[in-house]
Amino acid sequence: MQPLNINMYDVDYDFIPVLGMKVVAGRPFSTAYGSDSTKAIVINEATVKLLGYASNKDAVGKKFSQWGREGTIVGVIQNFHYRSLQENIEPLNMRVNPSNARLMTFKISSKNIPNTIAAIQKMWKALVPQYPFNYSFLDQNFNKQYDSDVRFGELFMYFAILAIFISCLGLLGLASYNTLQRTREIGIRKVLGASVSGIVNMLSKEFLQLVFIAAIIAFPLAWFGMNKWLQSYAYKIDIGWWVFIAAGSLALFIALTTVSFQAIRAALANPVKSLRSE
Repeated sequence: MQPLNINMYDVDYDFIPVLGMKVVAGRPFSTAYGSDSTKAIVINEATVKLLGYASNKDAVGKKFSQWGREGTIVGVIQNFHYRSLQENIEPLNMRVNPSNARLMTFKISSKNIPNTIAAIQKMWKALVPQYPFNYSFLDQNFNKQYDSDVRFGELFMYFAILAIFISCLGLLGLASYNTLQRTREIGIRKVLGASVSGIVNMLSKEFLQLVFIAAIIAFPLAWFGMNKWLQSYAYKIDIGWWVFIAAGSLALFIALTTVSFQAIRAALANPVKSLRSE
């Protein structure tokens, strides 16, 4: 007999089918078996691994003892996330004990939710008027686990937009100053036959080099920071190289757009006026 001291859900006979859990070995709870109400347990795959069984089928039919109840393992359900993705899937057992359950779960259609909730509330008040009717949706409860991450993402996005805006202002100022300092050079080049595109490339090249150097410095720091943040999750994605390529390309595009505005303006200016002013 296996003594179990792990997480336990007190459920009724319909809990597993209502939530669509997949039974990978054995069977779910059933009213056809009178012993299920007192001597049956359903475990998840993580529990099977913890107990050391070679397969899910090997666990079915084995005896157990947990929290004052002894009986038989009748089924194994597929692992599912009942906590945040920051944690590994822990072993979980289920037993039939509706009297100890604190929540009721309804599987409803999404076509007419307000009327459905109103009907459930009416039935609730008729059956248990002494308890208030409070409800929530499973997906909302699930998403609440990540509220802090969502707020962090939004805050980070706002600061990123502000940083890009300030950087663009700085680039525009530097481009204006650089163009002003090279007014005579631009005029001479145009008189000697330089094209508008050639002058724009000349004025933009220096700034694009600075952006490229900044990207080389920023990419390792960004990878380290994001990888450190992802370590707090048991289930996470890998940071692909394409993310940095896309971010670098976007940064170059923004810088080129900002600088080109002033560069094109200087390249289209009348060289005679620029030389005369010098």
